[in-house]
Amino acid sequence: MSHETPAARRAGRPRSAAADRAILDAARAAIAETGWAGVTLGGVAARAGVAKTTLYRRWPGKNELVLDALADLFDSLRLPDHGSLARDVEGVVLQFAELLREPRTRGALMAVLAEATQDAALRERIRGAIVDRQRHLVLLGRARAQARGELPAEPDAAAADRTADMIFDVIAGSVLHRLLVSAEPVTAAWAKAFATLLTGGLAALTDPAPDPAAGSGDPSAQ
Repeated sequence: MSHETPAARRAGRPRSAAADRAILDAARAAIAETGWAGVTLGGVAARAGVAKTTLYRRWPGKNELVLDALADLFDSLRLPDHGSLARDVEGVVLQFAELLREPRTRGALMAVLAEATQDAALRERIRGAIVDRQRHLVLLGRARAQARGELPAEPDAAAADRTADMIFDVIAGSVLHRLLVSAEPVTAAWAKAFATLLTGGLAALTDPAPDPAAGSGDPSAQ
């Protein structure tokens, strides 16, 4: 994620993709090893082998740098198209789990989440840098499922937004709890069972069929 305006980029030296990669890698390593409090922009610059001014031109502060370092990893997630919602969910769950198996990724994420419990502004930045950017995977998966006829359309935009948020929370929360709290592996069998549970519940949640009791005419059902 860039924090420079196009005009500023044209006026200054061109950005180096190699330098950006080195800085983001160094930031992830630093926070995983030292925790949030131990990360400094100068320390990250030294790890990355770049001048401090190179880093300062790109990121105005530690929050922006660390969140960009994490968001860069999560941006690698892709929703596969296996022909069914359940199999697509399986695929993205296994990708997410694979990211979290990397010790530096896991350590960096845990450090950021721990700090965010005490910092409301940081929580908002996490939502913007990671959650909102990855929510598109949920929207894409739902759109595909609706096109296949696996899920009904949701004409109520507010209800559809709530459903999308719930799907994201359930997937992210379940995988994080499985790996980081329960310390159990996310296997192919677990991912398949989870996807079956999620998609079955989602179909029931979005089913527009009317409540049979509402039209039965039985006063006791009212």
